Amino acid sequence: MNDISPLTGRRHFLKTAAALTGGLAGLSFMPGTSKFGDNDANIIGPREGYSPQIGTLVSMMAWLRPEIAGTVKGMTTEQLDWLLDAKANTIGALLYHLAATDAFYHEHTFNGVPWGKFDPAISKKYEVAMELGEPARQQIKGNNVDFYLGLLNETRANTLAEFKKRDDKWFMTVDEKWPWGPTNNYCKWFHVCEHESHHLGQIAMLKSRVSGLSTGNSAG
Repeated sequence: MNDISPLTGRRHFLKTAAALTGGLAGLSFMPGTSKFGDNDANIIGPREGYSPQIGTLVSMMAWLRPEIAGTVKGMTTEQLDWLLDAKANTIGALLYHLAATDAFYHEHTFNGVPWGKFDPAISKKYEVAMELGEPARQQIKGNNVDFYLGLLNETRANTLAEFKKRDDKWFMTVDEKWPWGPTNNYCKWFHVCEHESHHLGQIAMLKSRVSGLSTGNSAG
């Protein structure tokens, strides 16, 4: 699975989002704009410790992540390894995939590593999960839920630490050679966020097929 490839309709979406983001950008710098703390989970906006635009995306990422953890809470290894059919991905593999996405975009945007030229140690740990498919079906199994949540927490903590070192000028920096076309760091990390939402839906669907489990997640 190649996660730098656009989903259907993404080009149209990005044009719309870019126009919206341009309109919202000024709001983050308006006098009196608050920066909310970690306890204000249901308020999307700037966060303490981050530049305004980065903090706003961080608030979106923070709002979504408990949905993942809540959906898989209490699942057994057998349930995480369950396959819907020969072409499906397991819930465990999808969780690993989300951690891999964070790790690879981390290397690319923070460390300036060209896509596909990652350190062998990073590739060894995450490449199978990033690509999914048959290799993941064969190799990603036998792990409990804490293993996957640990990977998600580790990669996200690394991302947030690096975000704190950057400013909005870096966030808006455009990569002219990105496969989708000119793309800034904001869009790349927004992709990581919406990508998590995309796979959350898959995880919930797979969970609904596993005998004895509810489709409910942490938000009900």
